[in-house]
Amino acid sequence: MIKVKRTPMELMDDIYTLAYWLTGSESGATELVNRTYLNVEFDSSENEVFKTFRECYFDTIGEECLLNTADSAEKSLVQRNADIKLSVLLSEISGMTHRSISKIIGKPLNTVRLWLSSGRKSFVNALYYSAVD
Repeated sequence: MIKVKRTPMELMDDIYTLAYWLTGSESGATELVNRTYLNVEFDSSENEVFKTFRECYFDTIGEECLLNTADSAEKSLVQRNADIKLSVLLSEISGMTHRSISKIIGKPLNTVRLWLSSGRKSFVNALYYSAVD
């Protein structure tokens, strides 16, 4: 199977969808997309765009943690949970391979595989409990 390389502009729908799932709001998603595209070049690779997106999202999380006076351990836990959620979304929304996700997240392949398994279960549980309430 030949994988077609997509330009940053062709990735915008995926980036917006990821941003919406991560932020939970249209305004938050729009701001995150704008931050991402201010920091990528026109000829950036798909992986570079997603890495930049992740960095911009973590900058947003960092700002929120500072506002809530969170310590570094709490910030680390928030980022780990965000990476798990992002891993699942990259797989399901963007159709990325485990290896590509590993390169974007910067974690070993086996860690990403474990995160995908537990992250999918977490999404299902969250949807189930929100439907029950």
